[in-house]
Amino acid sequence: MKLGFMTNILAQNGMKSLTEISDWALENGFEDMEVGPLVPLDEGEFGRTLDKGISITALAYCRNYLSTDEEEAALHLAELKKRILFASGMGIEKVVTSTGIDKSVEEGVYDRADAIRKIPVRSFDAFCRVFEPIVELAEEKKVKVAFENCPLMGNIAISPVMWEMILKKFDSPYVGLAFDPSHLVWQFIDPYRAAETFSERILHVHAKDTVIDRERLSECGILTDFSWWSYQIPGRGELDWKRLFGILRQAGYDGTISLEHEDAEFAHSLGEIKTGMLEARDYVRTMME
Repeated sequence: MKLGFMTNILAQNGMKSLTEISDWALENGFEDMEVGPLVPLDEGEFGRTLDKGISITALAYCRNYLSTDEEEAALHLAELKKRILFASGMGIEKVVTSTGIDKSVEEGVYDRADAIRKIPVRSFDAFCRVFEPIVELAEEKKVKVAFENCPLMGNIAISPVMWEMILKKFDSPYVGLAFDPSHLVWQFIDPYRAAETFSERILHVHAKDTVIDRERLSECGILTDFSWWSYQIPGRGELDWKRLFGILRQAGYDGTISLEHEDAEFAHSLGEIKTGMLEARDYVRTMME
C-alpha cells in the first residue's frame, strides 16, 4: 500500500499549484496524491510532476450530478467527463466521485420525513440513467470510477445497502468504492464488516477519523445537529486503523491510503494544516506496518 493525500486542504489554503504541492509531498515522504478540483488540469504541469517520481493515482470531483438545476447538473457532468478523459491521457488510474442525489423526490409527498429518509433509494433510478454513459466512457478509456461514501455532498453511495445496489447495477472492474470509514462511524455502520464484505470492490481508501462526543449525543440525539461528532486526523477518533489495514491487506488491497485532512483542530493556518498532515502521516505509517 502507498501513502498519499488529497490536495483539497492545501489548495483551499493557498497552495493551488500542483508543482508547489508535489514538492511539499516529496519533501515529506508521501508517495501519491489525489488531486482535487481546485488544481487546474494542466497536462504540462501534471507531466512534470509525474516525472519527479511521485504518483498521481486519482483525480477527485464530487458534486451533485442529479441536481434539479439542469444547468448545474450538466456543468458537473461535463467536468466529470473531462476528468475521465484527462486521467486517461495522463495514465491516472481512477477518478473519485459522488453519485448525486435527486431531492425532487420530496415533492408532493405528504410525509416529508419519510421522503427524506428514502431519498437515496428513490434517487437510484435517476443515478443509473445519468451514470450509464459515464461508466461506458470510463470503460472505454480504461479509467476506474470510485464512488466516495460521504453523505454530505449529494450522494447515495453512503451505506452497504446502497453499495450493493450500485455495484450490482454497474458490475464492472472499472466501478468500485473510494472507501472512507470516517463517514461510517457517525452513521453507526460497522466499518470493519463493510471493508470485509466489499473488499473486492474497494479501489481507493481515504484515511480520516471521526470522534463521537457521547455526552453531547446524550443531550441532543442524532437529529438536532451534528455537534456530537467531528472529523479528526487518523489516530484521534474511534477507528482501529491497525485492524482496518489488516482487513485490507488480507483482501489483497495494494492501492493508496489517501490522507484526507478535515480536522478543525489543525486548520487555523497553512502551517497547522501541514502539522496535522504530518502527524497523520506518521500515525498511518505505523498502523500500516
